[in-house]
Amino acid sequence: MPTLILVRHGRSTANTGGVLAGRTPGIALDERGAAQAAGLPARLAGLPLAAAVTSPLQRCRETLAPLLAERPDLALHADDRIGECDYGDWSGRKLAELFDEPLMTVVQQHPSAAAFPGGESIRQMQARAVDAVREWNQRVEDEHGTDAVYLMCTHGDIVKAIVADALGTHLDLFQRIAVDPCSVTAIRYTPMRPFLLRLGDTGDFAGLLPPEGPSAEGGEAGDAAVGGGSGAP
Repeated sequence: MPTLILVRHGRSTANTGGVLAGRTPGIALDERGAAQAAGLPARLAGLPLAAAVTSPLQRCRETLAPLLAERPDLALHADDRIGECDYGDWSGRKLAELFDEPLMTVVQQHPSAAAFPGGESIRQMQARAVDAVREWNQRVEDEHGTDAVYLMCTHGDIVKAIVADALGTHLDLFQRIAVDPCSVTAIRYTPMRPFLLRLGDTGDFAGLLPPEGPSAEGGEAGDAAVGGGSGAP
């Protein structure tokens, strides 16, 4: 079965603004995120990608734009199932405001029981994302062979949910996984079991530095912060 390359989108204006973007339209990469995206083609240069699948949201499409410019023959497919979690009424709100919500404790301590008001549950988010991966695995294998490599550009919580499934880890433990903006995670699927080959690889160790200011759990805030994307609360 194929090898899946999961790319979290580059840093966005919501990440730097401390806003839970969710599915809010018009959230673009910030300057650093654009630089991260520009560096992605070189990082993936040695991989013969059979296809690219993306969340429909702008920040993911912008992340893949430099790669597609260098690989004009690479087929791109949008799939709503790897779109950001539907945070419902929480979408667009400041993270600082959400810390005092009782639901935040459930999201962090018992995410399999968490459902966002006016949105979806974390269980629903994981189920649709994993379904998408399984179906794309089969499609890519059928079209390109068992050794094919393909890419998905998506969001922090989606990456973490897919990784938890690959590891056979209960969803209540997925908050222990961290993936930085524009990080690369690789999973090789086989008939017996998946193998996690890379997790949150950015090519440098800057993300390991201690935070300069106070932080609940360190890292950058952003559209994956409710799920704890990059060490977020």
